[in-house]
Amino acid sequence: MKKIVMLFGLLSGVYSCSSDSDSGKKTTDDDGPVITDILTPENVRSYMADANATNETVALFYNLYQLQKTKFLVGQQDAFNGFYNNASGDSDIKKATGNDPALLGSDFMFITDDKNTGEPTNWFYQQELLITADAKEAYDKGMVNTFCWHFREPYEGESFYTADMTEQQKQNAFISLLPGGENHNYYKEKLDKIAGILNNLKGSDGKLIPVIFRPFHEFDGNWFWWGSNYCTPAQYKELWQFTVNYLKDTRQVHNVLYAFSPDNSYTQESQYLSRYPGDDYVDVLGMDNYGDFSQPSVSGTATANSKLKMVASIAKQKVKIAAMTETGLQVNATEAPVNGFFSNHMYNALSNNSVEVAYVMFWANSQAAYYVPPAGQPNTQDFIDFTKKPKAVLQNNIPYMYTITP
Repeated sequence: MKKIVMLFGLLSGVYSCSSDSDSGKKTTDDDGPVITDILTPENVRSYMADANATNETVALFYNLYQLQKTKFLVGQQDAFNGFYNNASGDSDIKKATGNDPALLGSDFMFITDDKNTGEPTNWFYQQELLITADAKEAYDKGMVNTFCWHFREPYEGESFYTADMTEQQKQNAFISLLPGGENHNYYKEKLDKIAGILNNLKGSDGKLIPVIFRPFHEFDGNWFWWGSNYCTPAQYKELWQFTVNYLKDTRQVHNVLYAFSPDNSYTQESQYLSRYPGDDYVDVLGMDNYGDFSQPSVSGTATANSKLKMVASIAKQKVKIAAMTETGLQVNATEAPVNGFFSNHMYNALSNNSVEVAYVMFWANSQAAYYVPPAGQPNTQDFIDFTKKPKAVLQNNIPYMYTITP
């Protein structure tokens, strides 16, 4: 690690053995050399995918980067509308802890669905209104918003799973979206829809709401049509770069941080970066990881921690944000939860070996099962204990993320 950090510092012109440099805060590596933390309020835009981002989006990048050194936000997908046993009302996390999550996960899936007509009686449009209202509520509460995109394949528009597609569709869906491809204009129409949402997503303060956008996730697997079997690394990078350029340059969307998140198959930096589109196109380096927690054990926790350590190290080298972008262990009414899953296995994976990640997002609860227990479940106290750990942050103790305080 020492050699990697020193080399990064030398190439960036920020490694120094003196203590009076004004380029940033000094930190000391385990073996002694002084390493400069080069991110400052003045230079933060130069490390972002969108140098023209709104001030609030710049502040979110800066504050998440700073927060990950000591804390991580605890979040959940669809927290305001995904409830175990359909027990609506407060989020299930609030039912358990008394506080909402610090991070809300949402999805562009229904918003961009071919069947979204924009008419008041249309179910998909109603979901669009619900999702955008949730994002506004989260922002007004000081929370952070992140959106994934379970994008339905462009031929039938029915599914994002390759198991539901023909061989022809699987082999051509991704590449058909590239410039010159048969579905490229269709793809631009979907991006236009996303741009329309983002350019009109405002909080009660009248300001555009910053959003972390996580497209084409878990690409190292092959359950989605954007998986590694269905496009080359070069093709994946090309479409990612087109997506970012189209949103920020063509559609003038400037309230987005872009998150890159494979599943958990990568254990080496070279693997992780094999489809990385470049520092100019990514703000958040993440990893989804359910597999290492599927049968929680000391070794599984250590493996997950090691992978997060790799992601966090790469993020530090690149002056980016690191995150556990999806995770969890689903529990239903017929299963006994794992003792200490949250306060032991998950917390240790997120914190051991000086891992620095800005947030963790658990997947959505549903009528039949939960990833985060509401009140009254056998592992509710375990989750409460997790949220009371020194690094965990819920909505009640999240610092304000949308201004930079020197």
